[in-house]
Amino acid sequence: MMASPAVRMFWRLEGLFCVYKPPGVHWKLVRDNIETTLLKGLNAAPSGPLPKEVRFLPDPESDTGATKGLTLSAASVPVLSKHPLVTGPEFQHIKVGVGHRLDAFSSGVLVLAVGNSNKILNNFCRTRVTRDYTLEGEFGTATDDFSYRGKVVERSTYGHVTQDNLDRVLAMLQGANQKALLMYSNVDMRSQEAYEMAAQGLLGPEGKSEPVLTGLRCVHFQPPNFTLEVQCLNETQKYLRKVVHEIGLELRSTAVCKGVRRTRDGPFTLQDALTRNHWTASDVMQAIRKYHSSKKTKKYSHTKTVDAAPEENTMTDSQQNETCDETAVGVIK
Repeated sequence: MMASPAVRMFWRLEGLFCVYKPPGVHWKLVRDNIETTLLKGLNAAPSGPLPKEVRFLPDPESDTGATKGLTLSAASVPVLSKHPLVTGPEFQHIKVGVGHRLDAFSSGVLVLAVGNSNKILNNFCRTRVTRDYTLEGEFGTATDDFSYRGKVVERSTYGHVTQDNLDRVLAMLQGANQKALLMYSNVDMRSQEAYEMAAQGLLGPEGKSEPVLTGLRCVHFQPPNFTLEVQCLNETQKYLRKVVHEIGLELRSTAVCKGVRRTRDGPFTLQDALTRNHWTASDVMQAIRKYHSSKKTKKYSHTKTVDAAPEENTMTDSQQNETCDETAVGVIK
């Protein structure tokens, strides 16, 4: 039996995609909104033709009285019990799964999956991928929950804080987290395996661990406001707000986090995230198609690189230096 247009549309919806979660909205509301929108889109698809059945109906000529008795003739008629007005919508429920979650006051990239792709989403959440955040901070205030919405517990001066001092504190924190990253990796740092993992950016903790900051830098400094870019593993948004608080203490001041925005979750970036006006079935299908095509492109390019690799090492000195630079970047990521 041929699948209905709604079922074929549902098959095209199975995959991973990401949306932009606005601040002040719980991730459950985002998921429920998308589920409702996708259900409407599926059930609005053209319905297939009704199945036919053979019935014996009275022959119209028998009503003229020309012949005595009732004459029946076979006829193919639609099965009215299968009509949408009788059975109701074809899809009553659709499962939309959520990846690495964001709390209500954070915003940014939120990865979702539809249908059977929730299994792929579970594997994605277990992989060792880093996430990027932008943190907005403000010197001079400390609150009980490290956010600007919390109860103010302390105020302090910040005129002595300079960007050089802030950069030194950030370098110290990143160095401490790099040591923690190596410790949690459970790999001999003198081995070839550790080198190859570092070159591919796979060096990191096995499974769950304490949050680790793999990258930390200041991109905007205009006291009392400052902006940080963070790359991390196994983090929570509360932990990131606490990092801003601790940075203020290290600078002999106080600081509060005004905003947390996720800009990347593994391969998904802000450029891939669907905004509120695009949480429709057609846009979701297009985003899933784009994700699948990008995966195929990466796999194809990787295969070509492996096939074209020479047996002997013919790299020049400049190429070797570039490789060493890429390895260092892989460790930070």
